[in-house]
Amino acid sequence: MFMRFDAPTVRRARPADAGDIARLVDIAGEGLPSHYWAGMAEPGEPPLAVGIRRIVGGEGVFSWRNVFVAEIGDRVVGALVTYRIGPEPRPLEALPPVFRPLQALENEAPGTHYVNVLATYPEFRRRGVASRLLAEAERQGLGARGLSLIVADVNMAARRLYEAWGFAEAARGAMVKDGWEGAGREWVLMVKPAG
Repeated sequence: MFMRFDAPTVRRARPADAGDIARLVDIAGEGLPSHYWAGMAEPGEPPLAVGIRRIVGGEGVFSWRNVFVAEIGDRVVGALVTYRIGPEPRPLEALPPVFRPLQALENEAPGTHYVNVLATYPEFRRRGVASRLLAEAERQGLGARGLSLIVADVNMAARRLYEAWGFAEAARGAMVKDGWEGAGREWVLMVKPAG
């Protein structure tokens, strides 16, 4: 029996999407975001609530203003956080140690349009959601030196998808765990040149 699936659509996020965005950011970050949010939580506050508060408040790169969401029907099923990397490297010293290797790699891709988060809920994978979001990243990145992203060395499914889209490994950096129990040993910067 053939099952019909609706094609995903993509739109700009709204503050009301913050719960889905926080969950998807945590999926993409393999638990690193919730590890970080836990350190910022008030007594009794769950880490996810911290993420939602920061997303709604427009704090940092994970502000809802930098997010596109994919929907199937009227359900959010995926998210993309994307923005242009400036020409100058950002300093590492003020960052928590766990984020320094990520920023160091991001600094190696100046002028590219950066895919900070690309995530799909597990039950909606293999339905074209990630490809639709990558197409949106390309559209947003027109005029940039290309696209860039960072992925864990052990996330082979994601790396195969990115390679199929024309990304290639450009650099690696050792992970700093600092209490985070994520899989992998290295972060991998992947770049897709413009044109």
